Amino acid sequence: MNLPNVRQGVQLALYCHTRARHDGVLTYEWLLEMAKKQGIGGGSAFRAICGYGRHGVLREEQFFELADDLAMKVEFLLTESQAQTLLEAVRASGVDAVYAIAPASFGALGKPATPP
Repeated sequence: MNLPNVRQGVQLALYCHTRARHDGVLTYEWLLEMAKKQGIGGGSAFRAICGYGRHGVLREEQFFELADDLAMKVEFLLTESQAQTLLEAVRASGVDAVYAIAPASFGALGKPATPP
């Protein structure tokens, strides 16, 4: 496929618990702020509706007592070097998270972004 303005990089996903905190801030918010400070162009956080992790406990939205501890996925499309820099900062800060990284082709459609 030959699309204009396609960039090669990686898709970086970090997973943490909804209630998890780092330095007094929700971990997913901390991850987004860290990426923003590093000049990464954008990121998003998504909340799971059901799932289980390495401890095998199934958590669902329907169970009130467990719904508050579902996974959050924080995702970025970036260059390999940006991903390495972000992962090193997260590791050095002692954030408790799981991550996945995969090759990605990405681009933007529509009007060009204007700086804030």
